[in-house]
Amino acid sequence: MNDKKAVLTLYKNRGETPLECIKRFKSDNPEYLEEKMTYAGRLDPLAEGLLLVLVGEECKNKDKYLGVDKEYEVDVIFGFSTDTYDVLGVVKSKVCKVYKVNTEEIQKIMQSFVGKFSQKYPAYSSKTINGKSLFSLAKSAELDEDEIPTKDVEIKSIEQIGEREISKSELEKYIIDSINLVKGDFRQKEILKGWRSVFASEAKQSRSYQIISLKVSCTSGTYMRSLAHTIGEKVGIPALALNIKRVKVGDYHI
Repeated sequence: MNDKKAVLTLYKNRGETPLECIKRFKSDNPEYLEEKMTYAGRLDPLAEGLLLVLVGEECKNKDKYLGVDKEYEVDVIFGFSTDTYDVLGVVKSKVCKVYKVNTEEIQKIMQSFVGKFSQKYPAYSSKTINGKSLFSLAKSAELDEDEIPTKDVEIKSIEQIGEREISKSELEKYIIDSINLVKGDFRQKEILKGWRSVFASEAKQSRSYQIISLKVSCTSGTYMRSLAHTIGEKVGIPALALNIKRVKVGDYHI
């Protein structure tokens, strides 16, 4: 491999798949065009941040990279819920009257997640059952809720690093722009229709929505989308992950 790196720390952009990120890197770095590459730990299309990519012979050591701890920065927005637990999903519910959360209550709830627990995989994820991804099963209405597997995970630490509000118009633009970044079949047409309907129904409302920003250190396989959704359940107000950024994988960081 001469002076080529065996491990690359790429920044996956919002809207890209990991494979699209690798393709972009190869296009910008033609010396890697013929190299075999694989990523160690995927990121959802609307997640961004550190993507660990193995090159050449290092691909054989993928397993040792998959189990390392991760660190994320997550924006959780209250007032909405989708079937994917992020904005790339069909809207299931929204709050019209109560949509703000007491920060002291959030602090208590956050700390309840620290430690080991069993987390159910999101229905729309790449986890497989009998060779089929949960995503494909859910999309074709073949997924039984009781069949969704769980995984033992651990949150090492969680802290609130910010809080802000976003106006309805800003949020609508952000969500629609984000969905339009994603290529491939992720039900975008249906999802956009749902979001546009939500915002159209509130056209006469002057409203802002609460966002809390969290930093989460956790074991591999912990889903930030699911964490955001569960925080909403515990608060009693629908919530989802508005943005997810992975900032650290093992000893590698951005």
